[in-house]
Amino acid sequence: MSGKLPVTFVKGFHNEEQVKRMEYRKFGKTGLEISKIAFGGGALCANYGFDLEEGIKTVHDALKAGINYIDTAPWYGQGRSEEVLGKALRDVPREAYYIATKVARYELDYEHMFDFSAQKTRESVEKSLQLLGLDYVDVIQIHDIEFAENLEIVLNETLPALEQLVKEGKAKFIGLSAYPISVLKEFISRAEGRFDTVLTYARYTLADNTLLDYLDYFKSQNLGIICAAAHSLGLLTNAGPQPWHPASDEQKKIARKAAKLCKKEGVELGKLAMYYTIQLRDVSTFLVGNQTRQLLQMNLAAFYDGLSAKEQEVLQHLRENIFVKPFHWEGNELERYWAALKKK
Repeated sequence: MSGKLPVTFVKGFHNEEQVKRMEYRKFGKTGLEISKIAFGGGALCANYGFDLEEGIKTVHDALKAGINYIDTAPWYGQGRSEEVLGKALRDVPREAYYIATKVARYELDYEHMFDFSAQKTRESVEKSLQLLGLDYVDVIQIHDIEFAENLEIVLNETLPALEQLVKEGKAKFIGLSAYPISVLKEFISRAEGRFDTVLTYARYTLADNTLLDYLDYFKSQNLGIICAAAHSLGLLTNAGPQPWHPASDEQKKIARKAAKLCKKEGVELGKLAMYYTIQLRDVSTFLVGNQTRQLLQMNLAAFYDGLSAKEQEVLQHLRENIFVKPFHWEGNELERYWAALKKK
């Protein structure tokens, strides 16, 4: 539905014309209606090279344009993303946006990277609220549950702690995220009816369509479905993947081939990737990281204006000649994580 103003519209803050162009979708059983494009706060930290003033202006421009859902996590810059958002949101009416953060993934060193305990979960939410400068978040999510030693701890400690925090009014809804979608399905079915949202990332892109196999299940659970990372963590951009990207060398080679072609044709692979992903129906929102106004405008242009004839042609060529077989990097990060812990 577009053309109609959402409940998050605040006269005098928003750009009314832009808000009317944004599309708003039902967010599962939460009763919220959220923008088709959501703001990913993962890039608001030094991991991606980052300018504070530009980051804050990008958040403001995104919200004024009608994006009303923001996602962050303690893991992004080890608190830096939440801190930056706290600075940016100081000047924004609280009713103008919904915000989600996460628990369970924290430090860069493997030994302290994950903690699914009830105590840490509570401490984490308190700290997130402090950094964000808020009394509550709209959604609190369990981050990357595939890294839990077993799902019992998530079921017996993390989830009950979050349910208690919801009772206390520190969060409104509970979600979870993971890279392997099979783990999401298994856990949701073990905790039937206790989740409101599910976040999958890099699983419906030019390179991977795994999400399609799970959509019916998530819909049957009436979950708000967040489809994140159309650019596969930077893999599908003209700049190509960062050194830390978990994809295999062979997969990176395919992505570089695509980027080379796009550069030669004078188009941006990131825009084609964004356009391709947002054609998917049946999800609530497409979450994309934006650290500059330029990136934000490119991602919004893919939504508002679609692709030029030339861009369409390049996209078709990529699909027919480069991204012929879907690929993913499931298991690569997990393997590294457990191997690193065994060395300790």
